[in-house]
Amino acid sequence: MLTVADIMTCPVMQLHEGNTLHDAHYITRHRGIRHLPVVNKDTQKIIGVVTQKSLIAKVMSLMVLYGNEALEQHEKQTNIMEVAVCDFDTVKAEETIQEVAPFFLRNKHGCLPVVDDESHVIGIVTSTDFVNLSMMLIDKLERLES
Repeated sequence: MLTVADIMTCPVMQLHEGNTLHDAHYITRHRGIRHLPVVNKDTQKIIGVVTQKSLIAKVMSLMVLYGNEALEQHEKQTNIMEVAVCDFDTVKAEETIQEVAPFFLRNKHGCLPVVDDESHVIGIVTSTDFVNLSMMLIDKLERLES
């Protein structure tokens, strides 16, 4: 049976509560990452998730308020916790794909942080991971049929 550990991405780029919107925006643009867990700097426990949706919403609101010319300055002044979603779900690496997949359909979220028993981030599973799994399974099925 496939588990979250089989498809999750790790290691995971993380932010801490001292980072800014500018840090997150830079990472998403230059590393192609859409979701960033935020961890407590001291305990390393997850305290929030910056989603692509929350990041874009904040950037757009700053652009409307201050204009494109002042965007970078205001991004640097915006603490990441103003952007992070603090009401989020997590999963464990040993959970099965069958248990986790319905979450993405029900909640329309693009990611679930994967945590250990101490709430430390050990990976992330995204809707893209499920699409990649589907493509792999379709490919295997087509090879079996040939």
